[in-house]
Order: sequence, then structure tokens, then C-alpha cells
Amino acid sequence: MKHTEDFKREAVRIALSSGLSRTRVAADLGIGKSTLAKWIVNYRPDEPA
Repeated sequence: MKHTEDFKREAVRIALSSGLSRTRVAADLGIGKSTLAKWIVNYRPDEPA
């Protein structure tokens, strides 16, 4: 299943800010852990310079 860019960004936001494990976030969203990990690399908000 193809996910929208918005879904991916929201998944990354939840994974980085919810305090839940990435395993739990992935399971709750119905995606694989490795998929979530790839999205985090690709969609992580830019760190302030």
C-alpha cells in the first residue's frame, strides 16, 4: 500500500515526539519497523543550524 507524504511525515512526528517505542508506533500505524526507520531518515525535521 502506498502511503501519502502527509501520512509519512505524521508517522515520523509521532515516532520522534510521542515517547512510544518505534516498534509500538509502527505497529499502531500498521507499518513495518524498517519502513518507519526509512521514513525517519527521509522525513526527519531539519535540526536548527
